[in-house]
Amino acid sequence: PIRKKGKLPHKTESQEYELEYGTDTVEIHQDAIQPGQRVLLIDDLIATSGTAIAACNLIEKLKGKIIGCGFLIELIELGGRQKLENKQYKVFSLVEFTETEQ
Repeated sequence: PIRKKGKLPHKTESQEYELEYGTDTVEIHQDAIQPGQRVLLIDDLIATSGTAIAACNLIEKLKGKIIGCGFLIELIELGGRQKLENKQYKVFSLVEFTETEQ
């Protein structure tokens, strides 16, 4: 798993990423992914893609191959999908919301 800093019990790799008002860090166990292993990143929400890009960076740091990024919810106007696609990741979401939808 990829978690917020300090939540995993063993040796980890970490990746800092920017938030709207500061920074945060995510971590992964150093032995979580084998070199060349294919990984489908799944998360609940994509907004600006900061967390997703940090997670992808961690996977690639461990020499994993990202085959796609899947999300339950996508907030369209925040542009996260485009940022991931610009990095050549395939992106999938189950539900898309726009600002006009409540």
